[in-house]
Amino acid sequence: MSHPSISPRSQQREAQRVNLATVFTDALLALIKLVVGSLTFSNALIADGIHSLADLLTDIIVMGATHFGRRAPDHDHPYGHGRIETMASLWLGVVLSVVAGAIIWESVQQLWLGESAHYASIWAVAATIVALVAKEALFHWTMRIAKRQQSPLLEASAWHSRSDSLSSLIVLVGLVGTWFGLFWLDSVAALLVALLVAKIGFDTLWQAGRELIDTGLPEDQLAELRACANNIPDLKGLHDLRARRIGGDISLDVHLQVESDISVTEAHEIGMAFTARLRQQRDCLRDITFHIDYENDAAEEWGVTTRLMPLRSEITALLDHCWKELPCWREHIHLGLQYRRLPGEPTRRIDLDIYLPEETPATPSDTLRTLAGSPSWLGDIRLWHANDQTQ
Repeated sequence: MSHPSISPRSQQREAQRVNLATVFTDALLALIKLVVGSLTFSNALIADGIHSLADLLTDIIVMGATHFGRRAPDHDHPYGHGRIETMASLWLGVVLSVVAGAIIWESVQQLWLGESAHYASIWAVAATIVALVAKEALFHWTMRIAKRQQSPLLEASAWHSRSDSLSSLIVLVGLVGTWFGLFWLDSVAALLVALLVAKIGFDTLWQAGRELIDTGLPEDQLAELRACANNIPDLKGLHDLRARRIGGDISLDVHLQVESDISVTEAHEIGMAFTARLRQQRDCLRDITFHIDYENDAAEEWGVTTRLMPLRSEITALLDHCWKELPCWREHIHLGLQYRRLPGEPTRRIDLDIYLPEETPATPSDTLRTLAGSPSWLGDIRLWHANDQTQ
């Protein structure tokens, strides 16, 4: 799923604008609710004002998390600061759950004890309507930005604003209900909406918890990423594709399979072409690590290979010892190694490509194999002269 690319700096400025608007709105609404509630003796409106004051603390936490969570990686945080947003989402989930629990407890008590409310003032109703409209508008604005930036923290903040508008709706229903003698309506409406707020809080906690334990992306999103390999003709395949969310970003690890006889630089360029295509597909990919394979080793046990093969230093030490008297080895220009797996066999071999000056005499490969002791890992031995004639 692609969308227009937005720079991290632009995203941060956009997120901070909506956070500042949220802080200003909550501060203003808290003041209005407390003043009007005190003048009209509306306990519900005063309680809602205290609720808005509590929201200010949450807003400040969101602002801090958005600012610090989108800072570039540093020495102490090489993977970035996205987990700060995750922790803030966790806090928001807790706040929503606590608010819902408090509303449920108060509503059940009022229903059980049969407590009655006072008749509402028109000023209390007007203040509640203003709060409801303002928080609902803030919800839609914040949610639109959260979806565009794919930010769980901003999405949680948006739902928090929605819970505030629903809280104002509770107060409004209760205030209007008193005009018709339906004093119990306030408690019933509060109970129903509190259950919705509790669900929002649980979903926020669930998503933040899944991110903290590095839950992978859904399979349909992984399929979209795998499909990018089809557009790279020199890429034979990929496996062990793993992705996780870190705040609003995605970190990805993948094994890329290429031909066994290409150079390291060519294989790396294929990997860079694949990652560039991935970033075109999902611009929220911030950290992509790819491992180059010449074979599909996905079936091997993680962290364990079938048999460890000797490296260049070990091979040259053996050949220095066994072939030290041979001109083709003393005068060789370059030694090429090709690690490969034989078709249909679990074992691997190492082919040797020995490059010689044009005038250097060659030694038959069978002789070279015998002098080397025919180690189990030794595959084909090919000698190349400067005039490109094989021996």
